[in-house]
Amino acid sequence: MAGSPFLRCAGRVFLGLVYALSLLGGGAVLAGPLSGPVLDPATAIGLVPHKAIYDVRLSSAKTGSQVLDIRGKMLFEWKPSCEGWITDHRFTLVYDYADTPAMTIDSDFSTFEGFDRQSLNFSSRRSKDGEVYEELRGKANLDPVKGKGVALYSLPDGISFDLDKAMLFPTGHTIDLLAAAKGGNRFMRGIVFDGSDEVGPVEINSFIGKKIPSGLSTVSTVAAAKIDKSLIGVPGWAVRMAFFPNADTGALSDYELTMDFLENGIISDMKIDYADFSVSQKLVALEKIKSDLCRE
Repeated sequence: MAGSPFLRCAGRVFLGLVYALSLLGGGAVLAGPLSGPVLDPATAIGLVPHKAIYDVRLSSAKTGSQVLDIRGKMLFEWKPSCEGWITDHRFTLVYDYADTPAMTIDSDFSTFEGFDRQSLNFSSRRSKDGEVYEELRGKANLDPVKGKGVALYSLPDGISFDLDKAMLFPTGHTIDLLAAAKGGNRFMRGIVFDGSDEVGPVEINSFIGKKIPSGLSTVSTVAAAKIDKSLIGVPGWAVRMAFFPNADTGALSDYELTMDFLENGIISDMKIDYADFSVSQKLVALEKIKSDLCRE
């Protein structure tokens, strides 16, 4: 089942949305000392723990595309715990195709990334019309002394990837990108691993565009009542990211995305461009959440 072209299409959308929010979803502003030996490095950069709901829709499709419609919701949550960041994504998306009945894809993806940026635990489950067709679970570690690391999957067993010292996990990439934007840089290249598929690390080229006054202009009147405006009434940047297979030397990206990336790490608006269709993601609900912190 997982090898069908329709599920591969659903997989492309899943990966695009997961990467966008994993890499650019927020972090943590802490209030008070921690008892653990490692402090949250997102504190100084100004990222905010939050829960958001996005409306996902097909934006456009090229002539000949088998995709007629994509619609649904995505719940995203990000907060710090004792020694790392917890990220949760939950999707329910309906796909309409030209030559097959509509299908409902439910996806759950979670990670725990250490504050030291050296470890990542990941797990995901995807189902079609209530039937599970893919489960992934594993852990990745980087050894700064040896200058390398490894990602090992426990489900399915036997999958592994070698990671070099330049490898970034999602929150580490977020921190570096925001630092680059605040520093006036216009380009950042990173190799990132997040465990959301069986393909391994990807190369991400990020182009940081003009400064935007806030994310308020992208919020609809209908959604405004469910959005904490203090979280999106801050400036940010227009960012475009291109995603390439890390082992592929080809010049074409797998997909690209554009977004309004606010300085607190929240995405107010996003569009993902694939070869034959595009998907939009609009913020419809947003609230601050408490961090699970270890305090003295």
